[in-house]
Amino acid sequence: MSKAKAVKTAPYGRWESPIEASTLTANAVRLDAPQLCNDVAYWLESRPDEGGRNVLMRQQLGREPRELLDASTSVRTRANEYGGGAYLATEEAVFAVFDADQRVYQIPLKQGHSLTPAPLTPKGDYCYSDFCLDSARNRLIAVREDHSGAGEPACTLVAIDLNGSLTVTVLVEGADFYSNPRLSHRGDKLCWLSWCHPNMPWDSTQLTLAELDAGGELHNPQVVAGSDGESVFQPSWSPSDQLFFVSDRSNWWNLYRHDDTGAVSVLPMAAEFATPQWVFGMSTYGFCGDDKILCTFTENGQWQLGLITPKKTQKGYRFSALKSPMTQISNITTSAEHLMFIGANANRAPALYHLLSHSIGHAAAPPMAIVRRSQADMVEPANLATPKAVSYPTGDGETCHGFYYPPCNAGYQAEPDTLPPLIVMCHGGPTGATSSALNYKLQFWTSRGFAVLDVNYRGSTGYGREYRDSLKSHWGVKDVADVVAGAQYLVEQKLAHPEQLIIRGSSAGGYTVLAALTFSDTFSAGASLYGIGDLTALAEDTHKFESRYLDTLVGPYPETKQRYLDRSPIAHIAQLNCPVIFLQGLKDKVVPPAQAEAMVKALTDKGIANEYVTFANEGHGFRAADSIEAAITRELAFYRKVLNLGE
Repeated sequence: MSKAKAVKTAPYGRWESPIEASTLTANAVRLDAPQLCNDVAYWLESRPDEGGRNVLMRQQLGREPRELLDASTSVRTRANEYGGGAYLATEEAVFAVFDADQRVYQIPLKQGHSLTPAPLTPKGDYCYSDFCLDSARNRLIAVREDHSGAGEPACTLVAIDLNGSLTVTVLVEGADFYSNPRLSHRGDKLCWLSWCHPNMPWDSTQLTLAELDAGGELHNPQVVAGSDGESVFQPSWSPSDQLFFVSDRSNWWNLYRHDDTGAVSVLPMAAEFATPQWVFGMSTYGFCGDDKILCTFTENGQWQLGLITPKKTQKGYRFSALKSPMTQISNITTSAEHLMFIGANANRAPALYHLLSHSIGHAAAPPMAIVRRSQADMVEPANLATPKAVSYPTGDGETCHGFYYPPCNAGYQAEPDTLPPLIVMCHGGPTGATSSALNYKLQFWTSRGFAVLDVNYRGSTGYGREYRDSLKSHWGVKDVADVVAGAQYLVEQKLAHPEQLIIRGSSAGGYTVLAALTFSDTFSAGASLYGIGDLTALAEDTHKFESRYLDTLVGPYPETKQRYLDRSPIAHIAQLNCPVIFLQGLKDKVVPPAQAEAMVKALTDKGIANEYVTFANEGHGFRAADSIEAAITRELAFYRKVLNLGE
């Protein structure tokens, strides 16, 4: 019998970890955008070891997958900067946006045809996304973003001719943004979502339904759902051509069906069946046969699978929760016989799962097969911290939610009567949510003896519209109160060292970091990954999609400019007196590098320890393996240095 491995005693923060920086990217891919065409599966893989190239994969289910395009091609759209909805798979061809020129290409699939892609759109300063096929009229319908004129890019719905003429015709215009053009199965109706400044799609959207004549002209457009203060998500046609959609009119993003009397509630629940539409092509439900809907929903930050079926003897629907080990589920896609989704949990990295549609009506826990893993199991479960859902008072009469992770390493224990350094993590958005799924970027810290609090501060999704809207006009105030209260809560619970409190976040989370460091004295160090230091600069210099986002989060600009100044860390640098590391992509258009550079200069001028780490080829978020590894390695070294945690 082998001897048990001896457990070493060492201070928190100095443990040797089995999770190296290279573990974060080793044989790792980011899975996205699965689609089914009968029994053929497609998906995208973003590969850090190929510089973040988005690879289009194709697999006849039950056989080996293959890359559909050569190694020089990346499938990605830059529409709305964040992209999504970059391809559409059909029986005869795949239509995809190539990152290099943002044109739409047709990739034929018929036997006897070459896979040589042919362009369908002309050269020009355009981005395309979110396609549906109008086979009767031999065209694609899509969202187009036109950057060729002065000022903001114009967003429209367009028809793209499939005859090789490079002809693109505008079908719908006038709104600031469009998404989700979806054609009925009979081809006689088209629906779409639209919204206008200053709204974001989770604020107020409209679902419009129009008739199509034989020539493809639109008639009698009518708004059938959505209004000021109502967010509509993922309109979809059932196999019998009934129009379904998700709306938050009840405070919760729930599923509805449109008929002649208006919107019919399918399943009223105090749960969310949607997520903020940061990218095109998001999906939380799909039809499997005429009468079944596979869906995913979240309660208290945990995602689950569900099955919705019509009641046999009376009106309405029946709901059944499906047992699965997943706590994070997204990207549901369905065909007549097959279902797929991306799922993960606290011990398993995201994977693409497949199940047969007939199995979900007969088993509470239907069998699921893994089509593709994002990463093989790299670490023994004993070295993985298990998240615990926590809720705590914010200090102003409300409650905040999050996940607490204790230090965890099977080979180490801490010295008696000591407490761990705590890292408070702030997710991006700020309209978004953290996840309890396995994240090696988080476990990197817990396996070294850090505790982590991953905060779903007010404004996060998954807890109803009221919680989401509570950040409106209060960004830089309530989110800061929530991360401060979270750190203090864990100190009071004897779960964190009061003088070793760290805060880190990316993008909008980076702003919360800098605001918390500036306007409170709770934290000892921080890390801002492509974060915001100057709200006025962000209001004056960012891309169209988010150009009016701050109108609701802070206030209309420039009317409330003083509020922007009051909440901008860069305008109150005298109050910032602790070390900060900044990690920044130099090609970032969402949060330009000038913001980080201004903060670095101010800290340097004050003589406060700081570090500025730049990545020449990265934008908003790091995609390449060497960037991801270098960023977290430098961050660890910075914390150990400024908090005297040792090498």
